[in-house]
Amino acid sequence: MATEESFISHLVELRDRLLRAILSVLVAFLCVFPWSKDLYSILARPLLEALPKGGQMIATDVVGVFLVPMKVSLLVAFIIALPYVLYQAWAFVAPGLYAHEKKLVLPLIIASTVLFIVGMSFAYFLVFPVVFKFMASIAPEGVAWMTDIEKYLSFALTTFVAFGITFEVPVIVIVLVRVGIVSISKLKEIRPYVIVGSFVVGAVFTPPDVLSQLMLAIPLCLLYEVGLFLARFVSVPPAEATSEARAGGDAPPSA
Repeated sequence: MATEESFISHLVELRDRLLRAILSVLVAFLCVFPWSKDLYSILARPLLEALPKGGQMIATDVVGVFLVPMKVSLLVAFIIALPYVLYQAWAFVAPGLYAHEKKLVLPLIIASTVLFIVGMSFAYFLVFPVVFKFMASIAPEGVAWMTDIEKYLSFALTTFVAFGITFEVPVIVIVLVRVGIVSISKLKEIRPYVIVGSFVVGAVFTPPDVLSQLMLAIPLCLLYEVGLFLARFVSVPPAEATSEARAGGDAPPSA
């Protein structure tokens, strides 16, 4: 009976945390929605600047001119609310963590947020201009190179997610080492596979030109090395990890 009540209480708390996270995104969305057209103009600027003189984007969907800027506003709202959303996730799992894990999780949440935004910024300010200028240069003569705003948004979101996750590699490496799933020596052994995988990921998530693939694969390899370097400072020797786990005051509270 006590176990069932504990399970229900966890579900109730999860519901409350999710509602707070969703509410924070909605509030941010309502704040930025009046500037939805301006936000889409900012998002489309790299492509518009690469188009030939007089070039423009098109909308093939009847309601696309409304829905696409609204989706952009929702994306911006999510980014604004992301720290609070991650805090709600942290607050939900924190009671079940050891003290040394709590000390690590909060900095990782902050680092994850910053790195994801840095990855998106890298794609917007560096990758987009290079890719679009390349596409404009190879367009056949007599072909009007225009794109639908919905397809452009889909391309931008895919690229943002790809680069955002790529820049999370140091955090992923640190977590894997810290919780003891894999050792630093093992991660060094699989370095050649990571390099090959980086170029595969670059080929899948970027346009079919070598330059844009390199702009994803090279940072991925470098960030992997950064993660290996930083993981040295958070790895715990097996004996120390065992003593921490057995320490009575360090154990997580029972539900």
